[in-house]
Amino acid sequence: MAVIEREVVTRPPDPSPLRSVVTRVRLLRRGRTIAVTLALAAFAFALFVGTMMIGSFAVSPWQVVRATFGLETEPGVAYVVREVRLSTAASALGTGLAMGLAGIIFQRLLANPLASPDFVGVSAGASFFAVSSIVVLNLQGELVSAAALVGALVAALLVYLLAWRDGITGYRFILIGIGVSQFFLAGSGYVLSRANQYNAREAMTWLVGAVGQAGDTELRVLWLSLAVVLPVVFLMTRQLAALELGDDTAKALGVRVEAMRLALMLTAVVLIALATAVAGPMAFVALIAGPIATRLVGAGSSALLAAAFVGASIVLAADLVAQHALPAQLPTGVVTGAIGAPYLIWLLVSVNREGRGG
Repeated sequence: MAVIEREVVTRPPDPSPLRSVVTRVRLLRRGRTIAVTLALAAFAFALFVGTMMIGSFAVSPWQVVRATFGLETEPGVAYVVREVRLSTAASALGTGLAMGLAGIIFQRLLANPLASPDFVGVSAGASFFAVSSIVVLNLQGELVSAAALVGALVAALLVYLLAWRDGITGYRFILIGIGVSQFFLAGSGYVLSRANQYNAREAMTWLVGAVGQAGDTELRVLWLSLAVVLPVVFLMTRQLAALELGDDTAKALGVRVEAMRLALMLTAVVLIALATAVAGPMAFVALIAGPIATRLVGAGSSALLAAAFVGASIVLAADLVAQHALPAQLPTGVVTGAIGAPYLIWLLVSVNREGRGG
């Protein structure tokens, strides 16, 4: 008898259930990111309004909103909000947005939680040039802010050139940035030691960081720059995510690695330089905004906008505390430094335990 052999055809497993699970997880993650970002935006706006409500002349939230948009009919309220308090609140909001966004770009680009403008020389370079312009050149106002902007760009360029060795690695970049930062801080100390009492007091106030000391021109430049830079950053979100996977993987995905890294770094430097030019080197804001936002939106999600709103909330809340919750009014940077120092100690301990400190 003839034996009839039947060919057994094995069908590949149906990928539909797996695909649906992945899609569901992606949608949940996106929904969480959107919800958290909107909540942070609402919280930052509430603080923005709150900073203009409190003072010797109390104003209601609705009056603040109407006066901000030029709709308030009562002259006294309109004057207090628009002429006295709005510039300080706008300075705190813009500075926080820029520092929070710049900080998370540095941290994701260099894959290190210590990668912050506070430690890679950018803020120190801005401080050195600003202090030198006050003490040596007797400059004031917008010219001091312009000097800070130039100093931040010079410091960033110097660190980038010194850290370049057939590419940029986060650990080397941070180490060289710390060295450059100490160099500029030493220079600032020397310049301050040669200053008279008036210039030294003005320079120290600027060095600590305080919102409300910038003029209309600096604020206008900051907000126009934010309006231009924010869309550009979000257009480069995918490239940033690809760079986090490593240079080889990013190249395989079609990313021009060094060009994109330089563009992202330049964007972050411009943001931190403009923020420093407006309010001085506000300590630790750029360092802590990114990790807080990442923890809130969840790992693997885009936390760029959330980090910007966290930074704004930190600066606005710190200014409220510095101006109204303490026996004497203090510069805003004193409060952000008091918040950030314990976090830095915890971060160093946790990074050392996890073996990510190099």
